[in-house]
Amino acid sequence: MLGDIEQSIGRGASIRSAVKQAGVSEQTYYHWKKAAVPASESNDLKGLLALEEENKRLKSLLAERLRKENAELRKKLGLK
Repeated sequence: MLGDIEQSIGRGASIRSAVKQAGVSEQTYYHWKKAAVPASESNDLKGLLALEEENKRLKSLLAERLRKENAELRKKLGLK
């Protein structure tokens, strides 16, 4: 319902007329809107945390691969 109200407002309707058409009060609309914002931010935060975890995993894989290559090169050059 919040999305419908937002769409009505986006099409040029006033907040008052949009909430009246939806059958809720302006106060309810603002309460819903305030409650909906943290959920969106929470999803953004979860996405950011997932990206950070993926970044750590990839860095670890790269470091391991570089260590192996370094060891192989040292063997070939007779340094170790």
